[in-house]
Amino acid sequence: MNARPPLDIRPELLAPAGHQLSNSHLDALEEETIFILREVAATFERPALLFSGGKDSLVMLKCAEKAFGKKGEGPSGGGLPYPLLMIDTGHNFPEVTDFRDQRAQELGAELIVRSVEDSMKRGTVRLAHPGESRNVHQSVTLLEAIEEFRFDALIGGARRDEEKARAKERIFSHRDSFGQWQPKAQRPELWTLFNTRLAPGEHFRVFPISNWTELDVWQYIARENVALPSLYYTHQRQVVERKGLLVPVTELTPPKAGETVVTRDVRFRTVGDITCTCPVASTAANANDIVIETLAAEVSERGATRMDDQTSEASMEKRKKDGYF
Repeated sequence: MNARPPLDIRPELLAPAGHQLSNSHLDALEEETIFILREVAATFERPALLFSGGKDSLVMLKCAEKAFGKKGEGPSGGGLPYPLLMIDTGHNFPEVTDFRDQRAQELGAELIVRSVEDSMKRGTVRLAHPGESRNVHQSVTLLEAIEEFRFDALIGGARRDEEKARAKERIFSHRDSFGQWQPKAQRPELWTLFNTRLAPGEHFRVFPISNWTELDVWQYIARENVALPSLYYTHQRQVVERKGLLVPVTELTPPKAGETVVTRDVRFRTVGDITCTCPVASTAANANDIVIETLAAEVSERGATRMDDQTSEASMEKRKKDGYF
């Protein structure tokens, strides 16, 4: 059987001369996100914004900046009314964590970092073997941080187009006293009316960009000139092909016997734990280039980049029930 020819994604074919891809819908998405961010600030006593330094959390942070202003701006002093929280596996790309710190400093925001490694030292996280991905174990560290700071709402950058389990989750997602999500017990959300009642020990996960798509995110990044870590744009990297993915060659993800290491022009569609995040082949050097690539993409963001979602179709839902983001 002949291999399928590569997609022709020349801009002139996707957006003919004289026509520009509309981004007017971004105003409505931004307005909704700002409304939700302000609703959290007004409703909950101890919220926090989950911030990884990735593109979705940076878009959300840009909306938060518009909602509340930078620290020191305005008559009330401005600034985010809640801290930023990151759960660090210890295996994150340094370009991303450095950018995370820089962005928090620019905004004058409080940044709280809690590490899976600390949970391992406490014995609350135990790896099956030294090479096991720590990504799934973030749930334990996150729940420990919730208990430590008594957070009653955590704002996350998940989108419904990413994965099946995320597609059926509410914007205001109720979690019980064990941090678990019960899909069959979700509260209705009609006319942007949110039921935020909590019993002691419970909390909410709130997803202000639920209704955005990957294309929306990149159009917004292009329109607003949102700065991102360099990994999101084309660069040369050593990779090996494994199970249909391009696996980056690092100390944590070395090539296996029989695999051939090649240098490719790649970029990351999403960034996370090095042990389970893969780049895609790309020569897109800016946000507008990526908008064109995203228009032609046939595989979802997580499907094209995440090794930990290859195990089963229910892997994400199981993790969310256990307290994952």
